[in-house]
Amino acid sequence: MRIAIISDIHSNLEALEKTLEIIKQKNIDEIICLGDIVGYGANPNECLDLVRNCTKNILLGNHDEAAVNLKNIQDFNPFAQTAAAWTHNMLTSENKSFIGTLPYTLELQGLLFVHSSPYEPHEWHYIISFLDRQLNFGYFTAPVCFFGHSHYPGVYGEDFGTNEFTKGKKFLINVGSVGQPRDLNWKLSFGIFDTDLWIYENIRAEYDVKTASEKIRNAGLPRSLAERILIGK
Repeated sequence: MRIAIISDIHSNLEALEKTLEIIKQKNIDEIICLGDIVGYGANPNECLDLVRNCTKNILLGNHDEAAVNLKNIQDFNPFAQTAAAWTHNMLTSENKSFIGTLPYTLELQGLLFVHSSPYEPHEWHYIISFLDRQLNFGYFTAPVCFFGHSHYPGVYGEDFGTNEFTKGKKFLINVGSVGQPRDLNWKLSFGIFDTDLWIYENIRAEYDVKTASEKIRNAGLPRSLAERILIGK
């Protein structure tokens, strides 16, 4: 089975459309979305509708949760809080209800999928440092746990310094962000995993980032949100 794993779309319709176009060309059997479909960008309903139409394997992200219940934005920075409030006002009642049904984790083909971390997935912890990774390896038994949340793609082995993906070892894999990469590379990011060949590939691709940026400005959202996607920061 070939699985496409997408995450952190953040209402970026242009990036999502390009991602789905690539997926269509890649002979994919299943699509899994790790959450944060909304937040930051200008097309929350359109992105939700597209994701809902292409897969039933959808997880809850912290920005999805916050857009439905604004009580959950206390840990957001001011720009993220503004975007969450704007998204809350823009979302249809149907999409708000749908977000409320989403789970924190998913298991498929013996693999684990989460938005933030296998350790307390509902608390939205980040996996960034070596210590973060070592802690989280103790909270899942699957050979691979796919995650997003930090917007930094990477492959991390349980053994110190093991970043080359191979069978027989335990891995954490961050697929990166479709709509708002933060690794100083503005190109969209997602992952493809072949369960038969046991091969993982991180896909990076250009998309119409200028239109996505202009939409953010035209929507009256913070200018910094429009600027950061141009540089992947």
